Amino acid sequence: MLQKICTNASEKKLAKANGKPPDTTASKKEWRGIPTRLNNIPHSREIRKYFYDDVIQATKRAIEDKKTRLQIDINIPELNPEMDVYRIGTLMELVRDLSLTFADDGKRVKVCVQGSMGQGAFAGIPLQLAGTRKILEFMDWGDYGAMGAFINIGAVGASEVDKEDDMFVLIAPQNAVGNCIIDDMRAMTDAAGDRPVILVNPRLKDMPASSGVMQTMGRDVRLQYAASFETCYSFRLLFYAGTFYPIMGALRMAYPNKYEIFRRVDEPNGEKYDLLAEFTGNPTADDITNAFVGP
Repeated sequence: MLQKICTNASEKKLAKANGKPPDTTASKKEWRGIPTRLNNIPHSREIRKYFYDDVIQATKRAIEDKKTRLQIDINIPELNPEMDVYRIGTLMELVRDLSLTFADDGKRVKVCVQGSMGQGAFAGIPLQLAGTRKILEFMDWGDYGAMGAFINIGAVGASEVDKEDDMFVLIAPQNAVGNCIIDDMRAMTDAAGDRPVILVNPRLKDMPASSGVMQTMGRDVRLQYAASFETCYSFRLLFYAGTFYPIMGALRMAYPNKYEIFRRVDEPNGEKYDLLAEFTGNPTADDITNAFVGP
């Protein structure tokens, strides 16, 4: 069930003339509102499709504005690895739809999954990504031969960057205990040059281990590199601290709009999300609390 907000089909594209800030009116009018019943698992096909389209439109607008280092943070229940309803298939479907959208425009897209990190007995891959590459290879990529022509699958690293690649989509790149993915990512983005690199649900925080990897030394450089990627889409549900029920609201940002905080409101015939506040940057926990509490 989706909230219906009036749309204006004639305002589908953002104005980008004369160096003026992008007009966000069109993208806001196209948006249909936050889907309801997001704690119903599995999500319906319509709800998944809604979020896929929302992500794709925001990413396309950012690419059209010549952004080359982008990240997508979408944290609905099926895409939240901290919840037991996490579904890797939803992440794969999102990446497939995103990649095929650009392939339809004639772009050659390389979908990248980080490989095993570490050596010997300490080699391994983050649990969230286990089996991901094999799933990608067996997925249906359409009937017109996109796979192998416009879509290719690779790993994370400078050696995976080929001249014919137009853009790169990295699936949930993340550090593991005792192993840091940042160096491989930096080498890859350096090799990619001004070609777009899109991170989907990255988890780049430090994970120190007894081996001394990702300790205090070099942390500023790692954080600075992670921050160099501009968020083009962000969505997460808001709960009371330490819980996943009930849903209190949502935080959404779709490029080039502001971050928006919504409160979930129960009604006799269902529920809705009311806009509480807008922020130019990612709001802090205090900002979110103040938006709910009010002046």
